[in-house]
Amino acid sequence: MPQHTYDTRINRVTAFIYDHLDEELDLQRLADVAAMSPYHWHRVYTAMRGETVATTVRRLRLMRAADDLANGDLPVEAVAKRSGYDNVQSFTRIFAEAYGMPPAKYRKQGSHAAFNPAQNPAPIAHYDVRIVELPTMVAATEDHTGSFMNIGLAFDRLFGRLGAAGLLAPGVRMLGIYLDDPSAVPEQRLRSHAGAILPSPPPPGVPSVTLRAGPYAVLRHRGPYADMRGAYQWLFGVWLPQSGREPADAPVLEEYLNSPRDTRPADLLSDLYVPLV
Repeated sequence: MPQHTYDTRINRVTAFIYDHLDEELDLQRLADVAAMSPYHWHRVYTAMRGETVATTVRRLRLMRAADDLANGDLPVEAVAKRSGYDNVQSFTRIFAEAYGMPPAKYRKQGSHAAFNPAQNPAPIAHYDVRIVELPTMVAATEDHTGSFMNIGLAFDRLFGRLGAAGLLAPGVRMLGIYLDDPSAVPEQRLRSHAGAILPSPPPPGVPSVTLRAGPYAVLRHRGPYADMRGAYQWLFGVWLPQSGREPADAPVLEEYLNSPRDTRPADLLSDLYVPLV
């Protein structure tokens, strides 16, 4: 079976998982989605995605739970149920193992709270912002529409496509390119690109975006992706007005320095890039 056919089938499974996190996702059901043998498709998925289906489902449900806790007001009991746990005790234990603290404490004291302007009205050393000058860069891209928290689906498609074309090599940089403001555009219409800066420019036929050269404000964020909303609020609501700089008319970028597949959420490192005039 050609590589692109396997890519299509595994991408279909990944998209189904993202769209049905609230439902029972047993291996037989996902084998039907993949249209592959129930005896072997899971081995193909694990080999191509670098983690088991069960790990993917748990990781995505916990990531969504962290977003609910950091940026929403659902009770912990409702978040637990939405994440597939029948009781709060089990959810609390699993969440604490992944995020370093139980969900109720994370809601109050997670790293997202550190960027609350009411608590931190002025820049301090821990939140240092660097000004860097980026050169013109061309990123191979995969389009994504919808919640920014689900851009991982586009990254899966992108890296599957690049791997099948033999374009992946050490030193590839992972970038999220965000075209809309989530506070102004409905979630289902948010536009973004999963991007990869390759060692050499993408060959003809590979979708790509040229990134703006020039100055950017860069904040290094350590912690779950769900906490980034607070970091952006701090950057735009506190740092930018105090800096005297003006934002440029270009997308914000996020560079992911490690991967949620092999890194605890508390240890994820991301650089947030805000373009400046």
